[in-house]
Amino acid sequence: MNIAVCVKQIPDPAVPGELDPQTKTLKREGKLILDESDSFGVEMALQLVDKAGGGEVTLVSMAPNNEVSGLRTALAMGAAKAVLVSDPALAGSDALSTAKVLAKAIERIGDIDLVLTATESTDGYTGTVPAQIAQLLDWPSLTFAKHVEVGDGKVDIQRQTEAGYDEVEGTLPAVVSVTAGVVEPRYPSFKGIMAAKNKPVDVVTAADLGLGADEVGWAGARQEVRSVAPAPARQAGEKFEDDGTGAEKVVAFLETLKVV
Repeated sequence: MNIAVCVKQIPDPAVPGELDPQTKTLKREGKLILDESDSFGVEMALQLVDKAGGGEVTLVSMAPNNEVSGLRTALAMGAAKAVLVSDPALAGSDALSTAKVLAKAIERIGDIDLVLTATESTDGYTGTVPAQIAQLLDWPSLTFAKHVEVGDGKVDIQRQTEAGYDEVEGTLPAVVSVTAGVVEPRYPSFKGIMAAKNKPVDVVTAADLGLGADEVGWAGARQEVRSVAPAPARQAGEKFEDDGTGAEKVVAFLETLKVV
């Protein structure tokens, strides 16, 4: 079984983020790290390949400046190789443009049975890219998987819901987004870290994928950040003493919120 895992390399969340004053978007300069949410997809893929008795895990990522630090972390976990799309023309790409790039990269790999993703990245939170990739590939899309089983040409998942989970089935190849609780990601061993340095990373551009300059980046984006402002300071709540009418005051307050 051959599985592709879409992973995002992001600025370290422990360091305060910085916005570009011109574009009002997050600066992605310097070292990037593996998005923690993607480590669950990597681990799930490794376990599925082991269970299948053969195959390999390929990483797919899009990042500026040929950045591979985050990829090396996932390679150290056990992934076999990676495809990195890095091109100045990609700056400013929105969710759909990103999905186009990742879908083309997956097609470039070829012979993929399953694509795993996180439900959303921790620096973007659109949550739309997995379904967009599936649509572009014309593959089934299964989302919010808390458990994944593969066999007999199909994938079965337990889809997380507020009330529990739904059992969902799709034919392979398919795109599945997994939740943070699907597995417990392994820590890369020293041997894995050393081996990751020599694992192949295929670095390609948008043009290599057959994408024109008007399909990606600022030119292809269908959204624009007009302004950014600090979140308003939290206001102090209203206080009152219970003089025997406390219950009525609580009900009146809830009525203003339209919850009763």
